[in-house]
Amino acid sequence: MTFVSDASLPLPGMPDSTPAPPAFQMTLIGQPQPVRIAERLWRSWLDDPAVVSRFESKRYRRRNQCWPWIGGVSSTGHGSLRAASLPGPSRRGTVPAHLFAYQLEYGVISRLGWSGTDDAVLCHQCDFAGCTNPAHMRLGTNRSNRSEYELRRRNIASPLADVRGPAGRTRAVAAAIRTGIEENEGSGMLEERIAAAETAGCPLSLW
Repeated sequence: MTFVSDASLPLPGMPDSTPAPPAFQMTLIGQPQPVRIAERLWRSWLDDPAVVSRFESKRYRRRNQCWPWIGGVSSTGHGSLRAASLPGPSRRGTVPAHLFAYQLEYGVISRLGWSGTDDAVLCHQCDFAGCTNPAHMRLGTNRSNRSEYELRRRNIASPLADVRGPAGRTRAVAAAIRTGIEENEGSGMLEERIAAAETAGCPLSLW
């Protein structure tokens, strides 16, 4: 789980028997599990134009801001990308979008996303789990990530304080973006929708 950010910066989803959701609706994909993916698999997906194209179609790029994920989301609020369909347990080949984004930009990181306390994980400097902008991430460890998260989560101005939780925040921002795109709105209107979706989860908005 990558909850946290650099303390020096300012703070400001399973299918069932129900009818299929609309084409762009977010889904909550199971419980978080350690990601143990061999480097050769990461490289094969990152070098596959079809996988990369599918990935890019599910994130919204903005200048000097977060790049929200608008596809499926895990219960931790991180984007989920189906990079491949592999035999074995359900959802093998589905990877966290932020891990894919970082390695697409900077190359494969050994043992990235594994579960040991000193293995490499990605820390969101923006505190927004749904962000896929590699410039907003830095390498850390599970140990340091958890320590920093505990220090920052009580700041009511942080995305970590969103009353909807990280998955709720990611879904709300993504829904706002999808609506704006479907209505052919310009970037200005889309930014207003994003801002409104973010503000709706702020604890200060309840009083």
